[in-house]
Amino acid sequence: MAELLRTKARKPQYCSLGPVAFLLIMIFLVFVGTGVLSPRMPMLGTRQEGAGRKDVLVLTPWLAPIVWEGTFNIDILNEQFRAQNVTIGLTVFAIKKYVVFLKLLLETAEEHFMVGHEVNYYVFTDRPAAVPRVALRGGRRPLVLEVPGAARWQDVSMRRLGMISSFCAQRFLHEVDFLVCTDVDMRFRDHVGVEILSPRVATLHPGFFRAARRAFTYERRPQSRAHIPRDQGDFYYSGAFFGGSVAEVQRLTAACHRAIEAAWHDESHLNRYLLDHKPTEVLSPEYMWDERLLGWPAVMEKLRCVAVPKDHREIRHR
Repeated sequence: MAELLRTKARKPQYCSLGPVAFLLIMIFLVFVGTGVLSPRMPMLGTRQEGAGRKDVLVLTPWLAPIVWEGTFNIDILNEQFRAQNVTIGLTVFAIKKYVVFLKLLLETAEEHFMVGHEVNYYVFTDRPAAVPRVALRGGRRPLVLEVPGAARWQDVSMRRLGMISSFCAQRFLHEVDFLVCTDVDMRFRDHVGVEILSPRVATLHPGFFRAARRAFTYERRPQSRAHIPRDQGDFYYSGAFFGGSVAEVQRLTAACHRAIEAAWHDESHLNRYLLDHKPTEVLSPEYMWDERLLGWPAVMEKLRCVAVPKDHREIRHR
């Protein structure tokens, strides 16, 4: 996972909702409850528990939910998604020596990721013979996709978006309903389920979720397509965990990979795209955390997906 902590975390900047904003939210939720806005939106009706979280922001300015522990009812959501008979794809790139992280990721995914639902594990690798055998539950299967390696880890980071875009058209649109894209040097540590499924999903970067906008490491070069001016930006999103419907992921990855290398590579382009095309759901840093660097603050009631300790120089340059 690319450099989780690049700045000291700062105190959260929250603003209270005024009466007008509250009224607009209520009207929005009425429309959601009647199914007017989208057939996918009834999921929001299961978030009554969110009223119990007063310590965190649970709604974006454009009224997308921010998912924390205590803001969803997983039993109701599981019933909804089982009725839809959804299949979820998990994409992961195990290039060069990064293949050593694959076994732990898959084993912990079997324990915590989309339990009770059908899952395709899409493993992109230049070393298919090194892909480990992992015992899987029924309805879950590993699919190895051989791709070329790259001299630099930055090239892998940028090229993965193009590969995901291509495979969306070739396979994913016909095989799964939703895609979740994660880094390989992670492990699942707690429940990660259908509460994260929405058309366009982004995750708050753990190093910046408490920071002011001026601290975000957006691409600042005006000549770059990933450029975000200093007076713009909503949140800073992680490039290590994102997803959505296959069609939306295809649009995102296609837009992001046709660009020059930016300050933080694919993550910079991801943030630019999500500024223009707002996420329909935002995941809290529970879904992408580094306990070694950041500890375990009280606001994080659960750590769901965490970074695996590693020597970046050893792994990236071999």
